[in-house]
Amino acid sequence: MTAEDAGGGRLVVGFDLDMTLIDTVPGFRDVLVALGDELGVDFPVDDLTANLGPPLDLMLRPHLAEDAIAPAVDRFRALYPDHAIESVAAMAGAHEALAAVRRHGGRVVVVTGKFTPNAQLHIDHVGLDVDHLEGKVWGVGKADVLRREGASIYVGDHFHDVEGALAAGALSVSVLTGGCTAQELYDAGTHVVLDHLGQFPAWLDDHLATG
Repeated sequence: MTAEDAGGGRLVVGFDLDMTLIDTVPGFRDVLVALGDELGVDFPVDDLTANLGPPLDLMLRPHLAEDAIAPAVDRFRALYPDHAIESVAAMAGAHEALAAVRRHGGRVVVVTGKFTPNAQLHIDHVGLDVDHLEGKVWGVGKADVLRREGASIYVGDHFHDVEGALAAGALSVSVLTGGCTAQELYDAGTHVVLDHLGQFPAWLDDHLATG
């Protein structure tokens, strides 16, 4: 197989953002602390940053009254650019993983649950070479975007990323840089588990050569 995917079109590879392409923990922690200071809430920051991926409203729900969640989400997003961009770096191997897709003539699509403008700030800050960004989609909701963009592979770190890939009929590749174990990812149905994105270029070369 070359840059043509199994469906006969151009290779398109989707990637999750948080904890797949970028290490969001430092910035997310700083925003939670700032938000908690404003609201007078002592968020369990370590617990919340240990398993990033679910939408923010679900993460905050156990710690706030129901009518306070939507305003808190809005305030979190407003605080985010000043607290969470400069401290967040690309994951080791992220640039090389995207370059591997390019070498095969492919397109790179980032599909993330993160608020789109803030996701774009991260992409610009770390210089990720991306063709299309789609934000505010999570779990199986990612499937619509992956199908629309023609992605045959989706790379993520969370079992909800696996759900999105499978619902789209894409091959699910998982990395162990988020909060999920290999067993959790395999139990969710992922096809491939890599320790980190540094292993992705060799895997992609082999997959396209033998698929």
